[in-house]
Amino acid sequence: MSDADQIRMHAREKYVLPARQRKQKRFSINVGSVVRELKMAGRAPAVCSALKTHQFLLSNGLGLVATDGPPSGQSTTVTYTYEFVDEDRSSLEHDDSWKRLRGALKDVFRELGGGEAYLRAERGAFYSKKEGV
Repeated sequence: MSDADQIRMHAREKYVLPARQRKQKRFSINVGSVVRELKMAGRAPAVCSALKTHQFLLSNGLGLVATDGPPSGQSTTVTYTYEFVDEDRSSLEHDDSWKRLRGALKDVFRELGGGEAYLRAERGAFYSKKEGV
């Protein structure tokens, strides 16, 4: 797992989910707190980057409302304020990645005669005729 993934996962578990459970509209995350909690001394720029990525915002249903801190935006004194933009969506939907993939190739398999027909054709073509299997 990359540092960015670790940071996003920690922020989700420590800040996003509790704020959602408390039904808060807005909450803040201080970069210095995350750096200390993850023991990532000197990694404030990485924490800043991870906490404002589109991936973090989208996967948690957040909007970035404010960024407080120095002009560089790369310090342990930076604090990000978020608000939930998907209040109707439950946090459980985020936890099951497989549910989001359900039906993703439905149209493709339909064009190929269905999932079973596709698998039979792939299995039949898997071995070359030289192998005789």
